[in-house]
Amino acid sequence: MLSSPLSLLRLAAALAPLQLGAPLKLPEARSTADTDRHEFVVELPPVDVPPATLGGPDAMVMLPLCRVVVPVSGAMYAYHIEILDAAGQRLPQTLLHHLNLSDPDHRELFLPIGQHLLAASKETPAPMIPPLLFGMPLERGQRLMVGAMLANSTPVAERGVRVRVVLRYVPTGRPWPLFRVYPWVMDVQFPLGRPGGGSKAFDLPPGRTVRSWDSSPAVAGTIMGVGGHLHDYGVSLELTDLTSGEVIWHATPLTDGHGRVLSLPLARLYRWYRLGVHITPAHRYRVAAVYDNPTGHVIHDGGMGAVAGLFVPDRGTVWPAVDRSNTVYQQDLEDTLISGRSNGMMMMMMEHSAR
Repeated sequence: MLSSPLSLLRLAAALAPLQLGAPLKLPEARSTADTDRHEFVVELPPVDVPPATLGGPDAMVMLPLCRVVVPVSGAMYAYHIEILDAAGQRLPQTLLHHLNLSDPDHRELFLPIGQHLLAASKETPAPMIPPLLFGMPLERGQRLMVGAMLANSTPVAERGVRVRVVLRYVPTGRPWPLFRVYPWVMDVQFPLGRPGGGSKAFDLPPGRTVRSWDSSPAVAGTIMGVGGHLHDYGVSLELTDLTSGEVIWHATPLTDGHGRVLSLPLARLYRWYRLGVHITPAHRYRVAAVYDNPTGHVIHDGGMGAVAGLFVPDRGTVWPAVDRSNTVYQQDLEDTLISGRSNGMMMMMMEHSAR
């Protein structure tokens, strides 16, 4: 259920423009297209990032949730994220805590919520799929939402920081790519995360912690790639077919030797003889995250665990439409809007980056 009558009014105001075909009532991220290079760039408004306290936690800055209007039609096959200072110079990728790009008008694979197009963090490699084979369809005028959080672990403040998402695409009208692919995500805190904002973070007590969530896909098809996100002290992230017992993907993060996660590998499941791993609504699938906290104290919001990838529906499959009357869809959208809303800039000091 939605949290209050006020929540219902807020959500009604947010949903109304979606139903009437108007843009979301959010600040707009700058979106431009370079049709010669076949690149589509989204740039969020600049923010100031304070320094971390000496010996303390990271300084966390939540950027306002913004709307994006797609300026071109095509099939996306690669993206990367740039963190820039006020002069346009690249800053360390470690400043990026996370970024999410979502589509409230299309449905997720494992949940009846808006579709997550991409998610990235400091440890996420820049993915690229063969543009002759695969591409994620985007339409000119399509309305998206983008949100991000920055994390500064240094004693140096950064001013006028800009986050840019650069997406590469094949223009509509080409005979390639051969397969249309769609994004999907599973999170150990699904379906709705923490009440009062939907945060997917959870506390890490000392020692070993295991979190998991399982579901079935709305339609049958093939997973052709998988990646994921873990916080510091993450031990492993795994996607399993519970019905058959098959481990589809198991990843161990690369760390700095002190538990700080540096990267998590992407897996390409397609081979020359197969498209990937086939999944079906008749089976149930589980994502599980394992942590080992050696600090001896609880790390507030220290854990996260999500897997994401690309999915090719079976031939002839019709992707289910989003159902805006679904209470899970409504609550997820409300949480997204609330967590991305800020009067100016919302700053938090969090202890998940234990040293």
